[in-house]
Amino acid sequence: MTASGTSSLSRMQHSTAFERAARAGHAVSGVLHLLIGWITIRLAFGQGGNADQSGALAELASKPGGRAALWVAVVAFVALALWRMTEAAVGKKRESGSDTGDRLKAAALAVVYLAFAWSAFGFARGSGRSSGEQNAGITARLMQSTPGKGVLLVAAAVIVGVGVYHVYKGVSTNFRDDLDGPVGRGVTGLGIAGYTAKGLALAGAGLLVAVSVFTSDPSKSTGLDGAVKTLGAQPYGQVLLVLAGLGIGLYGLYAFVLARRATM
Repeated sequence: MTASGTSSLSRMQHSTAFERAARAGHAVSGVLHLLIGWITIRLAFGQGGNADQSGALAELASKPGGRAALWVAVVAFVALALWRMTEAAVGKKRESGSDTGDRLKAAALAVVYLAFAWSAFGFARGSGRSSGEQNAGITARLMQSTPGKGVLLVAAAVIVGVGVYHVYKGVSTNFRDDLDGPVGRGVTGLGIAGYTAKGLALAGAGLLVAVSVFTSDPSKSTGLDGAVKTLGAQPYGQVLLVLAGLGIGLYGLYAFVLARRATM
């Protein structure tokens, strides 16, 4: 990248409006995780729903003013994705130097938030689709060839790895490094419970992708919603679903902490 390009991106990072818009992305993520947690708890008591991002977006769209809120979500997620792209290009605003690992992580997060923005855009337009159905459809197409199955197994390993990383980050309390200032017991508790619960759910979703390949059953590869519902089918499933829902909801509350105190 040229010196002028780097300078322009650095100036963008010092834009108060840009930073606030990016922080709003964390707040929107918090709302969606609270909704996923609530849907998970409802599943424990026999009510329907999809306990994943698409289910949360559909739930939000069904509420008064929900469509307007979804457009806000689109803008916030795009802003957060652009912020991560900027970090990938020039590094963090408040850190000198450039760590390759941090930049790669920022780039990966940018892709994730762009995907969130795209999903929110679909529901804002009224054309949103279930993530589980889309995942199963993609899995079915890839399973038609040996290379496709290899791609699925790699994807499964990556998802499980991300889940394990979330659990590690929660248990080790490394998430505190992402926050400005001292971290109290309440925030630490939110982070531990939230990261651990989300990590276990992601790891479960990754394992289901692998199971779908080995059993030649693409219907098992339905992402987070499939992992949650598989959990509910186990002994003491109702209790496990309630605990999972509470954990995911706590991650949602922690996302509001990020919106206010994340190191940007």
